[in-house]
Amino acid sequence: MNAVTPRPPHGFRAIPRGVWALGFVSLCMDASSELVHGLLPVFMVGTLGAGMASVGLIEGLAEATASITKLFSGILSDVLGRRKLLAVIGYGLATLSKPLFPLASSLGLVFAARFVDRIGKGIRGAPRDALIADIAPVHLRGACYGLRQSLDTVGAVLGPLLAVLLVAGLAFDIRTALWFAVLPAMLAVLLLVVGVEEPRHAPAAERPAAGAAPLHVRDLRLLPGAYWRVLLTGGLLTLARFSEAFLVLRAGDVGLGTGLVPLVMVVMSLAYALSSYPAGVLADRIDRRRLLALGIAALLLADLVLAAAGAIVPVMLGVALWGLHMGLTQGLLATLVADTAPPALRGSAFGLFNLLTGLVLLAASLVAGILWDRAGAAATFLAGGGFALLSLLTLSALGRRHAIERPLASRSRSG
Repeated sequence: MNAVTPRPPHGFRAIPRGVWALGFVSLCMDASSELVHGLLPVFMVGTLGAGMASVGLIEGLAEATASITKLFSGILSDVLGRRKLLAVIGYGLATLSKPLFPLASSLGLVFAARFVDRIGKGIRGAPRDALIADIAPVHLRGACYGLRQSLDTVGAVLGPLLAVLLVAGLAFDIRTALWFAVLPAMLAVLLLVVGVEEPRHAPAAERPAAGAAPLHVRDLRLLPGAYWRVLLTGGLLTLARFSEAFLVLRAGDVGLGTGLVPLVMVVMSLAYALSSYPAGVLADRIDRRRLLALGIAALLLADLVLAAAGAIVPVMLGVALWGLHMGLTQGLLATLVADTAPPALRGSAFGLFNLLTGLVLLAASLVAGILWDRAGAAATFLAGGGFALLSLLTLSALGRRHAIERPLASRSRSG
């Protein structure tokens, strides 16, 4: 008789300790960052007198900076095989940027603070995502990315909630409230240093040599066609999703008071957090193409609701749908990158993916800001909905032959 192969362990207990630690690192840093981001659009527009186009430019440039940096940090993590070191440097830079926000007296200093913060995010992003792939069992990869994303987004709920409480308790003194972002950022760095143990990486002979061009053009041929399809899908989807600063501004546009504006990010992040881990579990079990299509449809619906909204309740519904879209797609895209990239080029693959999506996000945020200034909020969200529809049609047009791959476990059972 053939021996029965035991079913590999699943569930929370099967997820490695390092993934949990990275999740709580993300939770603390996101609580810090979202405390700032929940107040920053209002601070820029109300206190510093910025226009919507300036908000779009600053937010887009900041995110593009992070994405460009992710390319180089991802490559460097492949060359050095030291992903944790780069993550510590990145989280440390983000922590150092936090005092600059309450000290800002001009848009220039706000931009400088956002620039340093996003440089830190860029340095840590690709190495951290690749580190999760190094730690996670293959059959739990979707769940591990979903858990990390979910804990990250819990921080994104706590940050704006803290912002609301602080602004109310400090008589709408936004500058003082921004100082409270420093402590959770410091805790994130401490947790990373003591709580994450880096596994052994591929031998140096299997990695690009130090001093050489780590991501040479010929190395791109080592990235399979499935990876390039993931890259195309992620780029089109990002074109439909501009900066979340415009969600905050939309709520203010329909009359939500300054002290309650951070609740927008609470609603979005709560939907994001609640959907990320279940979406990650589903990504290990069902056709990922369908899951991605569902996430794009949620973004399309969110844009239509936000375009038509004239009151706070429908705006919050649109914001919740936006968060649902994020939960269904962001961890899934990371899982797909990890699945399709060779292990020795995994950091580079994440870096290239983030470079493309960051540059696209810059373009999308610039267009959103210009449309808002010239044609109003409804035009901004209708344009986003149009791009979401385009990305959905493109995903469908790829056809079954080029479909996003099913989970690895499913493929191995069917093969």
